[in-house]
Amino acid sequence: MVSPILKKNKDLIIKMMSPLPDKAYISLMYRVKMGKKLDLKAPRTYNEKLQWLKLYNRRPEYTKMVDKYESKNYVAGIIGEEYIIPTLAVWDSVDEIDFDALPNQFVLKTTHDSGGVVICRDKNLLDREEARRVLANSLKSKFYTYGREWVYKDVKPRIIAEQYMEDTKTGELRDYKFFCFNGEPKLLFIASDRGKKDEETKFDFFDMDFNHIDVRNGHPNAT
Repeated sequence: MVSPILKKNKDLIIKMMSPLPDKAYISLMYRVKMGKKLDLKAPRTYNEKLQWLKLYNRRPEYTKMVDKYESKNYVAGIIGEEYIIPTLAVWDSVDEIDFDALPNQFVLKTTHDSGGVVICRDKNLLDREEARRVLANSLKSKFYTYGREWVYKDVKPRIIAEQYMEDTKTGELRDYKFFCFNGEPKLLFIASDRGKKDEETKFDFFDMDFNHIDVRNGHPNAT
């Protein structure tokens, strides 16, 4: 749970701590958020190990892997383009977006951020100015500045348009993510109700036998 102190003064604390090197920043932020000292010599908890990885596991290809545009070529080179959602266009700013050239249904997202997504199911009903506002705010987001996730430091913030995808059974755009440890998938989550008006996105976690796990990650469960 986020510390009340951090939640209330997040921007101020980050600004004050910004001159610190990564290790000092991460250690101090961990104490503020978790209320205890970060053990980097013998990390045991999942959160401690994540901090260790941010500091000491810095393979250059990770930057390409987290870039939503560059990662497509990387993955396509391994498993084939037929498994990649087609990219319709890529732009450096919201002013370059050509809505008229896009099909009736599409998805817009930034290449470096999380949550900066615009889902268009009917272009005639799309609020283009609101879409630009969402994406412009997302372009300003800097994961490295807040969490010192170094892999995002050199990702070029851009906007991509992708082909609209839909779950044939539910009629919605569901998101499936698999969590791997030492190269083996151990659990997954399904995000539902994403992009629905007046409806919060739901996250449900499952083991690899599809048993529901009682885990929360910023969103309520759907089941």
